[in-house]
Amino acid sequence: MDTPRKTPRQQRSRETVDAVVEAAAQLFEREGLAATTNRVAERAGVSIGTLYQYFPNKQALLYALAERHLDAAHRTLATVSARLRAERPGWEETVRALVTAFVDLHRDRPRLQTLMYEYAPRAPEGVARLHALHDALVAEVTGQLRRFGRPEPERTAALLVHAAEAQLHRVLLDRDDAAEVLTRALLALADLR
Repeated sequence: MDTPRKTPRQQRSRETVDAVVEAAAQLFEREGLAATTNRVAERAGVSIGTLYQYFPNKQALLYALAERHLDAAHRTLATVSARLRAERPGWEETVRALVTAFVDLHRDRPRLQTLMYEYAPRAPEGVARLHALHDALVAEVTGQLRRFGRPEPERTAALLVHAAEAQLHRVLLDRDDAAEVLTRALLALADLR
């Protein structure tokens, strides 16, 4: 499987891996799949041998980037969920808050986002983490739909989450107005009976 070889244990090793992953993010954004491990190592200021200790190939680098993106998405969901529960805004503001938070996660480095979505390896543990994120997001939207007395909250939440993901990754990623367009689309979709 094209996943990282090992996890660094010492602080210096973690810093090296962080530098390699950041260099990979920069090069994937600029060069797409044409980026090479040699260029990543050069950009990170490490030898190719050091890079290969942790990442056997560029697909493993994409996997590491996707894992970090999932970590950020889980943190974002926790933050937005806590805010929504505390503030209890109206339905449109609730949808806007969720959409804006997730669009913002994808706004930086859209080309890299596309590469991760299309080409990051689908290792079982990564797929399980992605499904856990979807499930948590569906649960949050379900709770919000219940709060507003919407019919079929579980089904509607799943529909909204999966529609949002597809639209964000495949249609709206490079648009400056992605959050507004996606918010309007989801509000319209949620009102379908």
